[in-house]
Amino acid sequence: METPNISIEFFPPKTPEGAEKLRVARQKLVELNPKYFSVTFGAGGSTQHGTLSTVLEILAEGHEAAPHLSCVGGTRESIRAILQEFKAKGIRRLVALRGDLPSGYGGAGELRYASDLVEFIRQETGDWFHIEVAAYPEMHPQARSPQDDLQAFARKVQAGANAAITQYFYNPDAYFQFVDNARKLGVDVPIVVGIMPITNYTQLMRFSDMCGAEIPRWIRLKLASFGDDSASIKAFGLDVVSGLCERVLAGGAPGLHFYSMNQAAATTAIWQRITGA
Repeated sequence: METPNISIEFFPPKTPEGAEKLRVARQKLVELNPKYFSVTFGAGGSTQHGTLSTVLEILAEGHEAAPHLSCVGGTRESIRAILQEFKAKGIRRLVALRGDLPSGYGGAGELRYASDLVEFIRQETGDWFHIEVAAYPEMHPQARSPQDDLQAFARKVQAGANAAITQYFYNPDAYFQFVDNARKLGVDVPIVVGIMPITNYTQLMRFSDMCGAEIPRWIRLKLASFGDDSASIKAFGLDVVSGLCERVLAGGAPGLHFYSMNQAAATTAIWQRITGA
């Protein structure tokens, strides 16, 4: 099998210890030769500084890095200032998202949707940034219907996105169906598969409830049956997720984007399994 294109996502560490742990994880993950690393952005931009400093550290190590940029709660002026700073620092890649409002926050901001943000980035910076957007094979939890969600995705691409990364899923048919439907709407950008390694049952259930990702019943029951046996959970998770990666790649997926949770072990194990490295 050809070595797949991969990218790896981090969240900005909140403490010096977290930053050091991330450096150690990153040194290991660099060996997988990812195309780039992305760094998330907190609700309402709450970790904006941490996002930028992590991205700059990765760039200084000689690797490509993409900050996430969310428009929710922001003004055109505040987003313009962020874009100017990113550009001045030599950042060439962005993940553009609507984002989530932090709790207790007021209005949605001047740019309501990710498509508005993509359009604004293009107006302000032309072709400077390679822009990735989000895609939801199992439907965004706040969308009214799969058709509405697909139209919203198409609008982001029409506004100028270069590629998309999916929310994680464990049902490959949902991805293939989504890609087919997007292509019928004239969306021709690469739709990269977001991959969430399975290492902790409770954490996975919590994330999935929050983001609307479906855990197939057979996977949930099997994980629940292991109780606190973390070795069995990890071994089963490795089988399931490696199989998923192989299936989507064989079906034409252009690459994999790993939600690493700032850890190296699970992503590395999956990569080794699927590449035989």
